Amino acid sequence: MTTLDAALTALLSANVTDLRRLSGGASRETWSFTADGRPLILRRDPPASPDPTAMAREAALLASAARAGVPVPALVRHGDALDGSPYLIMERLDGETIPRRLLRDDRFAEARPRLARELGGILARLHTMSPVPDLPDEDPLTALSAQYEAFEEPRPAVELALRHLADRRPPTSARRSVVHGDFRNGNLMIDPTGVTGVLDWELAHLGDPAEDLGWLCVKAWRFGSPHPVGGFGTRDDLLDGYAAAGGTPPTPEELHWWEVYGTLRWTILCRHQAERFLSGSDPSIEYAVLGRKVCEQEHDLLLSLGLTSPMSVPDPLDAAPASDAPPHDLPNASTLLDAVGTFLLEAEQPDDRLRFHARVAASALRIARREALLGEAHKAAHQGRLQSLGCKTEAELALAVREGTLDDRIDEVIEAIRATTIDKLTVANPRHLAIPA
Repeated sequence: MTTLDAALTALLSANVTDLRRLSGGASRETWSFTADGRPLILRRDPPASPDPTAMAREAALLASAARAGVPVPALVRHGDALDGSPYLIMERLDGETIPRRLLRDDRFAEARPRLARELGGILARLHTMSPVPDLPDEDPLTALSAQYEAFEEPRPAVELALRHLADRRPPTSARRSVVHGDFRNGNLMIDPTGVTGVLDWELAHLGDPAEDLGWLCVKAWRFGSPHPVGGFGTRDDLLDGYAAAGGTPPTPEELHWWEVYGTLRWTILCRHQAERFLSGSDPSIEYAVLGRKVCEQEHDLLLSLGLTSPMSVPDPLDAAPASDAPPHDLPNASTLLDAVGTFLLEAEQPDDRLRFHARVAASALRIARREALLGEAHKAAHQGRLQSLGCKTEAELALAVREGTLDDRIDEVIEAIRATTIDKLTVANPRHLAIPA
């Protein structure tokens, strides 16, 4: 018995079995277990970074959501110390959260066409929730800009988006409510009949309810589907469901503003998660690869601003030349890397978390191989683009975008940003370039 098993057994005075860590949760641990046969979920902070105030806030939010008619798991227990960490225990709901299954499996085929409207109705009820103590209440654009600037890593595509958002910000909304903050495909428990639970409330705050609607429509949460609302349906269905349940829908212009904002927010969150790996605080392969997904969101920002279009780019690995290097024996380095990637994808893994990390590791190998093939050529092209604009570094170009000093050459600036983003994505994930907005 592990110390966590023992701690749960003592806390619940129950026979705890089948304890296993799940793959979800970027900042908190999520565990599945049974207690005297009752299926439960444990969420807890990593022992190195406890936050009892935030955990208590999430427990209070679950109770408030249930009172507002939002489908949420029943809260069983929460506290400040379980095996050294703040925790929350709730019932385990039936259903599925993995987006690729929700968007592709036949068992959800009947539910999918109804989900956009259903999600609109759930959000309308969510936005009637009673606030709980200690909810963050910040200006969204100011807070996002501060997170970005803390990296001291100016990015031209981000600067374009920040200028767009500042110049086109909707009038200050009188609508204020609890905002879930991460209402999207992946944080929704769904069964063949529809939504059974809204999960992961740790980013909840006070704000404009249109933020949740825009976040649900961000391209990242469609997982390759052409349907804008979480990959399930149309914006009209979402807003119709929201209105039918008593919500006041945003205008199309307001919704688009929040979609751009959400895309920028996910860009910065990916960079934030990558920093956990880069700083040495968490060696997870997931966080390492998230750093190379930032360019996906930069491309999506350009798409959302109408500054680029989907395109098909061949995967450099499909036509990679042989890398024989005598006197070394066969198989060559490329073949060995392919063999490792195949092993990671096909090897039997004991749980979902290891299967997920194996897929991420295989993706990391492909990124490294593409960079080995194209890195020097891309570096030279990037330097040439910067020099043509009179900039020595990408940071210098980003600051020029921020300050408007190259506005008289804005078409050239946008073309340089677009070309650099295409090069980065050709290495990180060439298929992403072809996914439409």
